[in-house]
Amino acid sequence: MNTNSILLFSGVLALANFTVGCDSKQEEAREAAVERKADNLEERADKIRENAEAAADKVEDKADAMREGDTDEMTEASADAVEETADVIRDAAERRADALEERADDVRERK
Repeated sequence: MNTNSILLFSGVLALANFTVGCDSKQEEAREAAVERKADNLEERADKIRENAEAAADKVEDKADAMREGDTDEMTEASADAVEETADVIRDAAERRADALEERADDVRERK
């Protein structure tokens, strides 16, 4: 092989590697859209957690208000039940948020 053939062959290999290694603008746009979708899912999950925490805190405040100044066993039991509702709110929101985050991970993996 002469020098020109070697240079030509090296140039062709470099060009092939460059074109295969670069994403097209369409591919970059598709990946950006996928990333935005995953980010949106994660933002929704965060919002669900934030809203649930606020709702659960309000419920717990009601339980605390029920207990204030009252030592009746019935009131205490009712306040405990109200606090359990706050836990249920948090647990349900956490499950929903976790599911959204899993969807976000799946979306990213399909890139």
